[in-house]
Amino acid sequence: MIDLSDSKYYVNRELSLLQFNRRVLEQARNVETPLLERLKFLCISCSNLDEFYEVRVARLKEFEKHGLHGSGPDGMGPKEALHQIELAAHDLVKLQYSVLNDELVPALSREGINFIRRTHWTTRQQEWVRDYFKKEIFPVLSPVGLDPSHPFPPVINKSLNFIISLEGLDAFGRDTDHAIVAAPRSLPRVIRVPGDISTGKNDFVFLSSILHKHVSQLFPGMDVTGCYQFRITRNSNLFVDEEESNDLMHALEGELPTRHFGNSVRMEVADNCSEDLVELLQERFKLSDEEVFKVNGPVNLNRLISVPDMIDRDELKYPSFMPGTVFETPERETFFKVLRPHRKRSPKQSIFDILRKKDLLLHHPYQSFMPVIEFVREAARDPRVLAIKQTLYRTDSNSKIVDALIKAARAGKDVTAVVELKARFDEEANIKVANRMLEAGVQVVYGVVGHKTHAKMILVVRKESDGIRYYTHLGTGNYHYGTARAYTDFGLLSSRKDIASDVQKIFLQLTGLGKFKKLDKLLQSPFTLHDSILAGIHRETENARAGKPARIIAKMNSLLEFNVMKALYEASCAGVTIDLIIRGICGIRPGIKGVSENIQVRSIVGRFLEHHRVFCFENDGDPEVFISSADWLDRNFFRRVETCTPIEDEQLKKIVMEQGLQVYLNDNTNAWILQQDGSYTRARPERADDKFSSQQFLMDTLSA
Repeated sequence: MIDLSDSKYYVNRELSLLQFNRRVLEQARNVETPLLERLKFLCISCSNLDEFYEVRVARLKEFEKHGLHGSGPDGMGPKEALHQIELAAHDLVKLQYSVLNDELVPALSREGINFIRRTHWTTRQQEWVRDYFKKEIFPVLSPVGLDPSHPFPPVINKSLNFIISLEGLDAFGRDTDHAIVAAPRSLPRVIRVPGDISTGKNDFVFLSSILHKHVSQLFPGMDVTGCYQFRITRNSNLFVDEEESNDLMHALEGELPTRHFGNSVRMEVADNCSEDLVELLQERFKLSDEEVFKVNGPVNLNRLISVPDMIDRDELKYPSFMPGTVFETPERETFFKVLRPHRKRSPKQSIFDILRKKDLLLHHPYQSFMPVIEFVREAARDPRVLAIKQTLYRTDSNSKIVDALIKAARAGKDVTAVVELKARFDEEANIKVANRMLEAGVQVVYGVVGHKTHAKMILVVRKESDGIRYYTHLGTGNYHYGTARAYTDFGLLSSRKDIASDVQKIFLQLTGLGKFKKLDKLLQSPFTLHDSILAGIHRETENARAGKPARIIAKMNSLLEFNVMKALYEASCAGVTIDLIIRGICGIRPGIKGVSENIQVRSIVGRFLEHHRVFCFENDGDPEVFISSADWLDRNFFRRVETCTPIEDEQLKKIVMEQGLQVYLNDNTNAWILQQDGSYTRARPERADDKFSSQQFLMDTLSA
């Protein structure tokens, strides 16, 4: 009898996440990716690693410090996990700088894009750099010489700093051996060299190079014997006791500044920094040798993300494309398209008139996000609309949807916004959005204590000739116009009474905290979603044992919840065919004889961030299909408010299955296949002319 609880069958969460980041980095190495996009992927891999240390590693260090085990299904405790992480992370960082120095910099140079080292500056460039330092940099620098009256200055999380070694007497006749120079965040890290002194059209210098060259001007009368850049990554987890806090917004506002000065978890330092200075920094920030990363290049590669936008070379970037729409908006005349029939609607026809006839499915970013914005805008200006309710997890700072909600409130409509203040790294932005809406008369609530509100829902209440009618939007992604152009997501616009009734109950639950019986159609965390997913898996298991068709296809960001993984193993043992499309973390080991032979796991990494969650259960020839805001993680099942929406219209169900699942199973260009040992191998077409990219296919199929 196989013990499916054995830790050997499960992959560690953190190591799986590092594997995902390695796949992102591989996009920077892929010569078929446009060159400036390769540079972006390098930056994204570095930004991802920053967040990994700020959140995941920081949490493991807290567990280790307080003697907590905190292991997942893989059974790996904090100490062993941290050791394995440091090995993998050092290897990853080494590869990042190799990709930069050995692959991208030479390739960019061949295209006339140069990062000029200070040892290669021409005489005229040196003169310009000297003038730039004098006018733009010198006035905002505040060097700190280290002595008893000048202790080590506070170092902000992820900021660029320099440790300086000095010889000679200072202005007061004393020996000062060391100093710290912090580069203000207002200064650009990459600076374009003027065209009249450039060797090409796109020459750049690093701020760090300029500071290195002229740092001696900050210490007149003393000799600078060394200048080395370093960066500290800190614990960025916020702690707010929701049970004890009377006002969550004010509690978070008070906690946000501490994010810049949490406990140190990592240091990046120039690889030519002297050992005595490295030891000085280690002692100051209480970091071990394993937590120090010596790098050959800028300590913050993320800042190179600005370079592609500074270069007007379309041939080195992804080709632009125009998202398709399912109906025209005031901003743009187009065609009403579902499965691409060309059927125009009258410019005067309301979105509510359309939804009374049929549901609409949107597939972002291939189809425009404007219909969602227009849905809220039309609700705001329609005199027959009585109320609008919406969840906001992440949204853009100049959100058109928030503007529409504010206009609706000022027009006298009842507007309720459930704002998730605890959306990590968006806390400050969400507080600002909440305050804007409060000032306009929007009723703002912050969800449920102990549970993040991660569901994506809009409810519009409209008085019509035949009575009150409800209109809804349910999605897999955030109400953020920027990410809607970069993340793959589904959204369903509907006037179905049964769905609207469930959405209304969830909003009443979020605002009034009252209990409701089981919903009619929607599955919801933390109440019914977990049990329902398990029930779907168990039903497929029993169907396989009975010789009936049995298959599970599921697409999501992450899979780690133990009971779901164990149920999938049991289903595989029974003969269920299981195809999992998981972008990031996956705790399952596929292909183990007698355990997971019928499970295949693939990850798609391409131009767009795969973000939608789609679940399909064969159900003996009558497939059940869902779109959801939830991954299959403990937090999504038990510590968040999530929704999972059944797609029952046969035409829309076909679209979801084809566009949300099957195209990804056919992908042999951007797909990576998970191996038993937790590593991934890139899928390869058998023949060059058999290449198939799911994202390119969807762009070709759905774009305007």
